[in-house]
Amino acid sequence: MTIRIFHASSPAATVLLASAIDAGCFTEPDRRILLLSRTGPAPETVADVSETAGFERLRARFDEVLSWNDAIFPFHPAGWTPRADDAPLWERHFRRAWGLDDEELELVVDSPHAGPARALTQVFAGVPVDVYAEGPGGYGPTGEKIPPLTGVRVRRLLHPDLVPGARLLLLGEYGVEPRTVPAEAITKVVGELADTEVELPAVEAPALLLGQDLAGAGLIPAAEEAGLRLEMVRGAAALGHRRLVFAPDPYAPWEDPAALRAEADRLGVELTVLESPSPVPADVLLHRLRPALVVGCTSAALFGAARFHGLPVAAVGTGALLERLTPYENAERIPATLADALLPGIGDGEAVAAQAPCSGAELDGLLAAVGFAMRPKVHPDLRPAAERYLSTHLDDRTWRYFKRRRLASLALPGVVPARLAFLRSSPALRRVARRAKALRNGRG
Repeated sequence: MTIRIFHASSPAATVLLASAIDAGCFTEPDRRILLLSRTGPAPETVADVSETAGFERLRARFDEVLSWNDAIFPFHPAGWTPRADDAPLWERHFRRAWGLDDEELELVVDSPHAGPARALTQVFAGVPVDVYAEGPGGYGPTGEKIPPLTGVRVRRLLHPDLVPGARLLLLGEYGVEPRTVPAEAITKVVGELADTEVELPAVEAPALLLGQDLAGAGLIPAAEEAGLRLEMVRGAAALGHRRLVFAPDPYAPWEDPAALRAEADRLGVELTVLESPSPVPADVLLHRLRPALVVGCTSAALFGAARFHGLPVAAVGTGALLERLTPYENAERIPATLADALLPGIGDGEAVAAQAPCSGAELDGLLAAVGFAMRPKVHPDLRPAAERYLSTHLDDRTWRYFKRRRLASLALPGVVPARLAFLRSSPALRRVARRAKALRNGRG
């Protein structure tokens, strides 16, 4: 018998897994287990994925649904990993608690460098692993160094084709081949969920404003995120939209929308705040409401609206987010870079109307340059591509994707005068520079 454990921590992840199963991306196991987790700062205060509207339709693909939070209580699921010596004890515990006995296992997890996925791959050592990335973060490098004994077990990287033609960098250091989950399989599952009884506002062709818990993730202060929401309302109104629907992030703490309502009243537009007793997947909102415009920051739903639903989109706050993100290798940098480079800003009416994408060749160069600057030790092979891009594409707009100190520390074009460019190709000088930096930091 073979048992396959699918881990998911969001409705979008569950939709992608169901779509991959329907599309035949997996062989038929003897038993499928869906292992759900809540990984926010205060997981006990947010709804479980199993409470999502239409979840029973997805649940039918699995033989059993289990809770990771319950399994490791009282540890926090986002940060807990077993000590190396304790991993075999935890494996025996989970096998007994979940009725796995001594059967063959397979894991399907999101990126294995953090959270429950990292813990699962450490507990079940030696088990084959498939990885999935439901959002744009998969186009960036692996966030942290993962144990080699984990990396070599990863067989595939499943993902929706959010940015056609772009190369995924996640787990590329282990030669993991990406596999696209067919768009038709995803839209079929979304259509299935949309057929469930979900109470949605009867608003014709609204501008849909997607909330995103950036402050809860520690990316920007709460006051700045509140300002971004106001900017969504103002931007949509300035583009001529008179009916707006704001969809808060269902997994973020509730926030009083009084300021948004007051701003809408001031601008003379109608604002409806989605208040559903059960979390509604963003794709279901897109399918049911058919908005005239979708506004957001870096969420996967914003990319999916354009890619899978054919809807006009606009991005808000990407420039400010790129400036705020620290450290430079923050995992949200790639989604912010893609949203800023690919999606029109809400303040540019002509760009919103045109919905013109960035060229594939230019995008590949940008991803290579940002990816190398983020994780040079993970992807040293990207240095030549990064140098080519930076030598030819740095201008007033593209500088927002980089930091001068970062480029200088890596001896990359942009901060070294052209007449001294030969110094960048000297490994010896780069070693001296790194040594000098280490000594300076040590003195500090």
